[in-house]
Amino acid sequence: MKYTGNIFIIILLTLVGCKIHEPYNRPSFKEPANFYGSKNNSGEDSISLAETNWKDFFSDSILISLIDTALKNNIDLQIADEYIEIGVSRLKQSKANYLPSVTAAPFKYRRDLYSENYNNYGSNRSRTFYDGETAPTSLYTERMEYESSIDLSWEIDIWGKLKSLKKASLSSYLKSIEFQKAVRTSLIAEIATTYSNLILLESQIEVFKGNLSLSDSTLRMVELQYDAGEVTSLAVKQTQSQKLRAQTLIPQLEREYFKQENRLNRLIGRYPESIATEELDWDMHEGDYVAGMPLELIRNRPDVAAAEFSLQESYARVGIANAMRYPSISLGASVGLNSFELEKLLNPAGSGFLLLNGMVFQPIFQKRKLRTNYEIALSDKKIAELEFKDKFLQAINEVSDALVAIEKLEEEYELAQERVTAARNSVKDASLLFRSGLANYLEVLTAQSEALDSELNLEDVKMQIFAANVELYRSLGGGWR
Repeated sequence: MKYTGNIFIIILLTLVGCKIHEPYNRPSFKEPANFYGSKNNSGEDSISLAETNWKDFFSDSILISLIDTALKNNIDLQIADEYIEIGVSRLKQSKANYLPSVTAAPFKYRRDLYSENYNNYGSNRSRTFYDGETAPTSLYTERMEYESSIDLSWEIDIWGKLKSLKKASLSSYLKSIEFQKAVRTSLIAEIATTYSNLILLESQIEVFKGNLSLSDSTLRMVELQYDAGEVTSLAVKQTQSQKLRAQTLIPQLEREYFKQENRLNRLIGRYPESIATEELDWDMHEGDYVAGMPLELIRNRPDVAAAEFSLQESYARVGIANAMRYPSISLGASVGLNSFELEKLLNPAGSGFLLLNGMVFQPIFQKRKLRTNYEIALSDKKIAELEFKDKFLQAINEVSDALVAIEKLEEEYELAQERVTAARNSVKDASLLFRSGLANYLEVLTAQSEALDSELNLEDVKMQIFAANVELYRSLGGGWR
């Protein structure tokens, strides 16, 4: 009958413990089958672009070298690594909670001094310390003790509080790993985008220099016509103004180039220095990438995965807050030596002691405080769930934006190429007609201005295509592998 009662108590405690700790269940998002705007309907055998190693994603050797250097020297990434170390330490600490707490006191000395009116006056002094002699009436020695001991205490995890602490620490540790992945992914994307800005600025400077050379040629022809009396001084001044416009924009672009170069150096984690560039493959992975399934973002995107670990941690925090409202059981033991005389302290036979104790702590007057903590933990869990859903929704939107951007930019790029071809032909025709006297200088300047704008627009669209591909790679969760 006794064993039956014990089994019943164990079953009862187990059932209560299950109610205290709610198991984690991932929320249902009812996610779409494919990304909105995606032309690539990925099947089960498709490999997501996010699973591509970043060294395979980028083909530029200089860019790969810059990213390699940044992964070693970037300050933000080093800070993220330290957060991982903090998570490891807290996880180890949570595992140690299961072990008994052991404290050692190699030597303790106690001497109690009392005055004449103390309520135990005279109870021990003549027998122990003064041996019949007249004791002092104030600050007499009532008790003297020497001790060396080892104390052990162990809390029984009857409500799963320590288990929940371990789960919370594990989720926090895993979240720190995802945070480091997110920093790594963002860093790679930012370096690639900044590097592409450098190449764009270089190409824009070359366009303006080419336009400046063309303006010089036009200005010389207008000056000759002015000397021949065929045009007025207004034509010379307007042509000079066109040339100066192109000439003035060159130092502005060069200034922006140095700013982008310094920004890239900071991301790499080094002092400012010159950065070499080479021709970049602007149009990457055309037609051979797949976006994968939206649900894969939970696994691939570090920020989404981190949000889920935050939700898991909040589940554990609810369990901890709930367990704190119930009694806790602690077992303790002390073993050591104790003596009133120092010379007898090291005699195990006469000075040894062993104390065993068990304690049950039941919070009473803290009920409202503990219940408030539990209610707050429930609200924090709800907030974490909403943030997880919002992060997942944001990730899907970012992928959709990048897919549509790539599609529309490719259409825009084809039109921009046609526009450049037409503008260049217009400049040639205007120059020939101007030499033949069939067109005036304003028509030449207009053609040159249109050619300049079309060339700059083409370079800008090329950069945007590259940036959109990088953004798609990042938004799918690529870059941390």
